[in-house]
Amino acid sequence: MKEFTVDGQEIKNRLFLGTGKFSSTEALKAAIAASGADFVTVALRRVTFDNPEDDILSAIDCSKVKIMLNTSGARNATEAVKIARFGRAAGHNCIKLEIHPDPNYLLPDPVETYEAAKILIKEGFTVLPYINADPVLAKRLEDLGVCAVMPLGAPIGSNQGLQTAAMLKIIIEQSNVPVVVDAGIGLPSHAAAAIEMGADAVLVNTAIAAAGDPGAMARAFDMAVKAAFMAKAAEPAAVLDKASASSPMNIFDNVI
Repeated sequence: MKEFTVDGQEIKNRLFLGTGKFSSTEALKAAIAASGADFVTVALRRVTFDNPEDDILSAIDCSKVKIMLNTSGARNATEAVKIARFGRAAGHNCIKLEIHPDPNYLLPDPVETYEAAKILIKEGFTVLPYINADPVLAKRLEDLGVCAVMPLGAPIGSNQGLQTAAMLKIIIEQSNVPVVVDAGIGLPSHAAAAIEMGADAVLVNTAIAAAGDPGAMARAFDMAVKAAFMAKAAEPAAVLDKASASSPMNIFDNVI
């Protein structure tokens, strides 16, 4: 498993959890606990500093989980940088850079994301950009100095799984920074497939938040991610073009 640190903190649990769409604070708390996540993402626009008791941050035990603010809602680089600076003023330097001007598919804007990353990295932010599964953009952002890249598996909240698998494989092959598959993961098996492919982590939100039992689903995702890493470490058998008998074909040669 590739070492993965964010702001000097080692990421041991490679399941990142998004905090949107949960039906209640209690459901969110249960999911965070069951997931075992080291990192959760929080949209700054959902934080209400004037009423901490009613705020989403009240559901997060910051002694156990690190918060990564995201710039969800930003439509361009200017708005994303402004949101990030507000976050830093509140003590958060780690930013999931997310810019999607299209309201229907919420696809990330590659040009605005690159421009915002340039500014934020220059200002000393730890930046993890959410991007399309674009190998060229991923390398460009790596060259800028991002902490990791977060390519999508499918459109946000669609639960379609790894629709971009071919491009994800190229990004993983070429990347020298951690790759976090983000968006579109709908089942624990999708998360496991991303890890088996070589991703360093996955970020899941809707599939857990919208489940009938978010806590149980969070636990299932945690188990799937850990199982995938265990399987990779166990060195899976080779994939063959032909059948290979599990028992020797000549076992009875000397019987008759």
